[in-house]
Amino acid sequence: MQNPDSEVVLRPDKSWLQVELKGIWQYRDLLSLLVWRDFVAKYKQTILGPLWFIVQPLVMSVVFTIIFGNVAKLSTDGLPPLLFYLCGQLGWNYFSGNFGANASTLANNAGLFSKVYFPRLVVPLASLVSNLLTFVIQAATFFAFFAYFKYFLHVGGFQLSWTVVFLPLLVLQSAALSLGLGLIMSALTAKYRDLVHLTPLLINLWMYATPVIIPLSKFPEKWQWVVALNPMTSVVESFRLMLLGTGTVSALNIVISVIFTLISLVAGLILFGIVEKTFVDTV
Repeated sequence: MQNPDSEVVLRPDKSWLQVELKGIWQYRDLLSLLVWRDFVAKYKQTILGPLWFIVQPLVMSVVFTIIFGNVAKLSTDGLPPLLFYLCGQLGWNYFSGNFGANASTLANNAGLFSKVYFPRLVVPLASLVSNLLTFVIQAATFFAFFAYFKYFLHVGGFQLSWTVVFLPLLVLQSAALSLGLGLIMSALTAKYRDLVHLTPLLINLWMYATPVIIPLSKFPEKWQWVVALNPMTSVVESFRLMLLGTGTVSALNIVISVIFTLISLVAGLILFGIVEKTFVDTV
Protein backbone atom coordinates (compact mmCIF):
# COMPACT_ATOMS: atom_id res chain seq x y z
CA MET A 1 0.00 0.00 0.00
CA GLN A 2 1.34 3.40 -0.97
CA ASN A 3 2.41 5.74 1.82
CA PRO A 4 0.01 8.72 1.84
CA ASP A 5 2.94 11.03 2.55
CA SER A 6 4.93 9.84 -0.44
CA GLU A 7 5.18 11.94 -3.55
CA VAL A 8 5.12 10.55 -7.08
CA VAL A 9 6.70 12.68 -9.78
CA LEU A 10 5.92 11.93 -13.42
CA ARG A 11 8.35 13.27 -15.99
CA PRO A 12 8.35 12.96 -19.78
CA ASP A 13 11.06 10.93 -21.46
CA LYS A 14 14.08 13.16 -21.97
CA SER A 15 15.25 11.39 -25.07
CA TRP A 16 13.31 9.08 -27.36
CA LEU A 17 16.53 7.62 -28.70
CA GLN A 18 17.93 6.96 -25.23
CA VAL A 19 14.74 5.13 -24.27
CA GLU A 20 14.87 3.12 -27.52
CA LEU A 21 18.50 2.11 -26.98
CA LYS A 22 17.69 0.86 -23.48
CA GLY A 23 14.72 -1.02 -24.87
CA ILE A 24 16.81 -2.63 -27.61
CA TRP A 25 19.23 -3.93 -24.99
CA GLN A 26 16.35 -5.31 -22.92
CA TYR A 27 14.93 -7.03 -26.02
CA ARG A 28 18.28 -8.31 -27.29
CA ASP A 29 16.97 -11.90 -27.26
CA LEU A 30 14.19 -10.84 -29.64
CA LEU A 31 16.79 -9.12 -31.80
CA SER A 32 18.82 -12.32 -32.11
CA LEU A 33 15.69 -14.31 -32.99
CA LEU A 34 14.72 -11.82 -35.70
CA VAL A 35 18.25 -11.88 -37.10
CA TRP A 36 18.13 -15.66 -37.44
CA ARG A 37 14.59 -15.53 -38.85
CA ASP A 38 15.54 -12.99 -41.52
CA PHE A 39 18.66 -14.91 -42.49
CA VAL A 40 16.97 -18.32 -42.73
CA ALA A 41 13.64 -17.19 -44.19
CA LYS A 42 15.21 -15.66 -47.32
CA TYR A 43 15.87 -19.02 -48.95
CA LYS A 44 13.84 -21.40 -46.81
CA GLN A 45 12.53 -24.42 -48.73
CA THR A 46 14.91 -23.79 -51.62
CA ILE A 47 17.24 -26.39 -53.10
CA LEU A 48 20.44 -24.35 -52.88
CA GLY A 49 19.59 -22.64 -49.60
CA PRO A 50 22.35 -20.27 -48.38
CA LEU A 51 24.31 -20.97 -51.57
CA TRP A 52 22.04 -18.38 -53.19
CA PHE A 53 24.02 -15.76 -51.23
CA ILE A 54 26.99 -16.80 -53.40
CA VAL A 55 25.21 -17.66 -56.64
CA GLN A 56 23.38 -14.35 -57.08
CA PRO A 57 26.36 -11.93 -57.03
CA LEU A 58 28.49 -14.45 -58.94
CA VAL A 59 25.92 -14.82 -61.74
CA MET A 60 25.47 -11.04 -61.91
CA SER A 61 29.25 -10.58 -62.12
CA VAL A 62 29.48 -13.10 -64.96
CA VAL A 63 26.64 -11.33 -66.81
CA PHE A 64 28.30 -7.94 -66.28
CA THR A 65 31.61 -9.39 -67.50
CA ILE A 66 30.03 -10.73 -70.70
CA ILE A 67 27.79 -7.75 -71.50
CA PHE A 68 29.74 -4.76 -70.22
CA GLY A 69 33.26 -6.20 -70.32
CA ASN A 70 33.33 -8.27 -73.51
CA VAL A 71 30.49 -6.82 -75.61
CA ALA A 72 30.39 -3.14 -74.60
CA LYS A 73 34.16 -3.11 -73.86
CA LEU A 74 33.71 -0.89 -70.80
CA SER A 75 36.87 -0.26 -68.80
CA THR A 76 37.45 -1.88 -65.43
CA ASP A 77 40.47 0.25 -64.53
CA GLY A 78 42.82 -2.54 -65.62
CA LEU A 79 41.35 -5.00 -63.10
CA PRO A 80 40.10 -8.51 -63.99
CA PRO A 81 36.43 -7.89 -64.87
CA LEU A 82 35.08 -10.65 -62.63
CA LEU A 83 36.94 -9.30 -59.59
CA PHE A 84 35.97 -5.73 -60.51
CA TYR A 85 32.25 -6.52 -60.57
CA LEU A 86 32.35 -8.83 -57.55
CA CYS A 87 34.04 -6.11 -55.49
CA GLY A 88 31.60 -3.44 -56.68
CA GLN A 89 28.64 -5.60 -55.76
CA LEU A 90 30.16 -6.41 -52.38
CA GLY A 91 29.88 -2.77 -51.36
CA TRP A 92 26.58 -2.16 -53.08
CA ASN A 93 24.65 -5.31 -52.11
CA TYR A 94 24.98 -4.75 -48.38
CA PHE A 95 23.59 -1.23 -48.71
CA SER A 96 20.79 -2.14 -51.11
CA GLY A 97 19.80 -5.20 -49.06
CA ASN A 98 19.45 -3.11 -45.92
CA PHE A 99 17.65 -0.27 -47.66
CA GLY A 100 15.20 -2.58 -49.40
CA ALA A 101 14.43 -4.50 -46.21
CA ASN A 102 13.95 -1.42 -44.03
CA ALA A 103 12.10 0.79 -46.52
CA SER A 104 8.76 -0.78 -45.60
CA THR A 105 9.38 -1.81 -42.00
CA LEU A 106 6.31 -0.05 -40.60
CA ALA A 107 3.95 -1.04 -43.41
CA ASN A 108 4.99 -4.71 -43.47
CA ASN A 109 4.89 -5.15 -39.69
CA ALA A 110 1.77 -3.12 -38.91
CA GLY A 111 -0.11 -6.21 -37.71
CA LEU A 112 2.69 -7.23 -35.38
CA PHE A 113 3.27 -3.70 -34.05
CA SER A 114 -0.43 -3.30 -33.26
CA LYS A 115 -0.53 -6.43 -31.08
CA VAL A 116 2.60 -6.35 -28.93
CA TYR A 117 5.07 -3.76 -27.71
CA PHE A 118 8.80 -3.89 -28.31
CA PRO A 119 11.19 -1.20 -29.55
CA ARG A 120 10.38 -0.78 -33.24
CA LEU A 121 14.04 -0.22 -34.08
CA VAL A 122 14.66 -3.88 -33.29
CA VAL A 123 13.24 -4.88 -36.69
CA PRO A 124 15.47 -2.69 -38.92
CA LEU A 125 18.50 -3.46 -36.75
CA ALA A 126 17.82 -7.16 -37.20
CA SER A 127 17.93 -6.64 -40.97
CA LEU A 128 21.30 -4.91 -40.67
CA VAL A 129 22.80 -7.81 -38.73
CA SER A 130 21.17 -10.47 -40.90
CA ASN A 131 22.48 -8.83 -44.07
CA LEU A 132 25.89 -8.53 -42.42
CA LEU A 133 26.01 -12.31 -42.28
CA THR A 134 25.23 -12.35 -45.99
CA PHE A 135 27.99 -9.78 -46.54
CA VAL A 136 30.51 -12.02 -44.77
CA ILE A 137 29.59 -14.97 -47.02
CA GLN A 138 29.90 -12.85 -50.15
CA ALA A 139 33.19 -11.37 -48.92
CA ALA A 140 34.55 -14.90 -48.46
CA THR A 141 33.49 -15.66 -52.06
CA PHE A 142 35.30 -12.56 -53.29
CA PHE A 143 38.51 -13.50 -51.47
CA ALA A 144 38.31 -17.02 -52.88
CA PHE A 145 38.29 -15.63 -56.43
CA PHE A 146 40.93 -13.06 -55.42
CA ALA A 147 43.25 -15.91 -54.38
CA TYR A 148 42.39 -17.92 -57.49
CA PHE A 149 43.27 -15.08 -59.89
CA LYS A 150 46.40 -14.03 -58.00
CA TYR A 151 47.98 -17.32 -56.91
CA PHE A 152 46.66 -19.89 -59.40
CA LEU A 153 46.26 -17.87 -62.61
CA HIS A 154 49.06 -15.48 -61.59
CA VAL A 155 47.16 -12.44 -62.84
CA GLY A 156 48.76 -9.17 -61.76
CA GLY A 157 47.59 -5.58 -61.48
CA PHE A 158 45.70 -5.84 -58.20
CA GLN A 159 46.51 -6.28 -54.53
CA LEU A 160 45.16 -5.53 -51.08
CA SER A 161 45.81 -1.97 -50.01
CA TRP A 162 47.00 -1.03 -46.52
CA THR A 163 43.74 0.94 -46.23
CA VAL A 164 41.92 -2.39 -45.84
CA VAL A 165 42.30 -1.85 -42.08
CA PHE A 166 39.50 0.72 -42.44
CA LEU A 167 37.12 -1.78 -44.04
CA PRO A 168 35.03 -2.22 -40.84
CA LEU A 169 34.46 1.55 -40.77
CA LEU A 170 33.32 1.44 -44.38
CA VAL A 171 30.87 -1.37 -43.61
CA LEU A 172 29.64 0.61 -40.60
CA GLN A 173 29.03 3.64 -42.80
CA SER A 174 27.11 1.51 -45.31
CA ALA A 175 24.96 0.19 -42.47
CA ALA A 176 24.34 3.67 -41.05
CA LEU A 177 23.49 5.16 -44.45
CA SER A 178 21.11 2.34 -45.37
CA LEU A 179 19.49 2.45 -41.93
CA GLY A 180 18.92 6.21 -42.06
CA LEU A 181 17.51 6.23 -45.58
CA GLY A 182 15.53 3.06 -44.92
CA LEU A 183 13.89 4.60 -41.84
CA ILE A 184 13.01 7.74 -43.79
CA MET A 185 11.45 5.66 -46.57
CA SER A 186 9.66 3.48 -44.01
CA ALA A 187 8.11 6.52 -42.34
CA LEU A 188 6.95 7.85 -45.72
CA THR A 189 5.70 4.44 -46.86
CA ALA A 190 3.51 4.14 -43.76
CA LYS A 191 1.43 6.99 -45.19
CA TYR A 192 2.06 6.75 -48.92
CA ARG A 193 1.86 3.08 -49.89
CA ASP A 194 2.80 3.82 -53.51
CA LEU A 195 6.38 4.08 -52.30
CA VAL A 196 6.39 0.31 -51.65
CA HIS A 197 6.37 -0.20 -55.41
CA LEU A 198 8.83 2.65 -55.99
CA THR A 199 11.56 1.26 -53.73
CA PRO A 200 12.81 -1.58 -56.02
CA LEU A 201 12.90 0.82 -58.98
CA LEU A 202 14.77 3.38 -56.92
CA ILE A 203 17.37 0.79 -55.90
CA ASN A 204 17.93 -0.29 -59.52
CA LEU A 205 18.29 3.28 -60.76
CA TRP A 206 20.60 4.11 -57.88
CA MET A 207 22.87 1.20 -58.75
CA TYR A 208 23.40 2.55 -62.27
CA ALA A 209 24.16 5.99 -60.79
CA THR A 210 26.86 4.35 -58.65
CA PRO A 211 30.23 3.12 -60.03
CA VAL A 212 29.28 -0.55 -59.71
CA ILE A 213 29.56 -1.22 -63.44
CA ILE A 214 31.64 1.75 -64.62
CA PRO A 215 34.54 3.07 -62.49
CA LEU A 216 34.35 6.72 -61.49
CA SER A 217 37.54 7.43 -63.46
CA LYS A 218 35.75 6.56 -66.73
CA PHE A 219 32.81 8.91 -66.24
CA PRO A 220 33.11 12.12 -68.30
CA GLU A 221 35.33 14.45 -66.32
CA LYS A 222 32.77 17.27 -66.26
CA TRP A 223 30.21 14.91 -64.67
CA GLN A 224 32.45 13.18 -62.13
CA TRP A 225 31.64 15.73 -59.42
CA VAL A 226 27.93 15.01 -59.89
CA VAL A 227 28.47 11.26 -59.54
CA ALA A 228 30.66 11.92 -56.49
CA LEU A 229 27.71 13.61 -54.74
CA ASN A 230 26.13 10.16 -54.56
CA PRO A 231 27.17 8.96 -51.06
CA MET A 232 27.53 5.38 -52.32
CA THR A 233 30.10 6.43 -54.94
CA SER A 234 32.74 6.95 -52.28
CA VAL A 235 31.78 3.68 -50.58
CA VAL A 236 32.01 1.51 -53.71
CA GLU A 237 35.22 3.14 -54.91
CA SER A 238 36.73 2.76 -51.42
CA PHE A 239 35.89 -0.96 -51.45
CA ARG A 240 37.87 -1.34 -54.69
CA LEU A 241 40.75 0.73 -53.39
CA MET A 242 40.98 -1.33 -50.20
CA LEU A 243 40.47 -4.77 -51.71
CA LEU A 244 42.01 -4.40 -55.17
CA GLY A 245 44.35 -1.43 -54.80
CA THR A 246 42.59 0.64 -57.50
CA GLY A 247 39.88 3.22 -56.96
CA THR A 248 39.13 6.92 -57.41
CA VAL A 249 38.78 8.22 -53.87
CA SER A 250 39.38 11.72 -52.56
CA ALA A 251 39.20 13.19 -49.06
CA LEU A 252 36.47 15.60 -50.18
CA ASN A 253 34.29 12.79 -51.54
CA ILE A 254 34.72 10.83 -48.31
CA VAL A 255 33.76 13.86 -46.20
CA ILE A 256 30.68 14.52 -48.34
CA SER A 257 29.62 10.88 -48.07
CA VAL A 258 30.11 10.74 -44.29
CA ILE A 259 28.23 14.02 -43.71
CA PHE A 260 25.33 12.80 -45.86
CA THR A 261 25.34 9.53 -43.91
CA LEU A 262 25.18 11.26 -40.52
CA ILE A 263 22.42 13.63 -41.64
CA SER A 264 20.41 10.72 -43.09
CA LEU A 265 20.82 8.64 -39.94
CA VAL A 266 19.73 11.43 -37.59
CA ALA A 267 16.83 12.43 -39.83
CA GLY A 268 15.74 8.80 -40.18
CA LEU A 269 15.79 8.14 -36.44
CA ILE A 270 13.81 11.31 -35.70
CA LEU A 271 11.21 10.78 -38.42
CA PHE A 272 10.83 7.09 -37.62
CA GLY A 273 10.40 7.92 -33.92
CA ILE A 274 7.63 10.39 -34.71
CA VAL A 275 5.71 8.20 -37.14
CA GLU A 276 5.96 4.90 -35.25
CA LYS A 277 3.97 6.34 -32.33
CA THR A 278 0.84 7.02 -34.40
CA PHE A 279 1.04 5.06 -37.66
CA VAL A 280 -0.94 2.07 -36.32
CA ASP A 281 -3.97 4.35 -35.99
CA THR A 282 -3.88 5.18 -39.70
CA VAL A 283 -3.31 1.74 -41.27
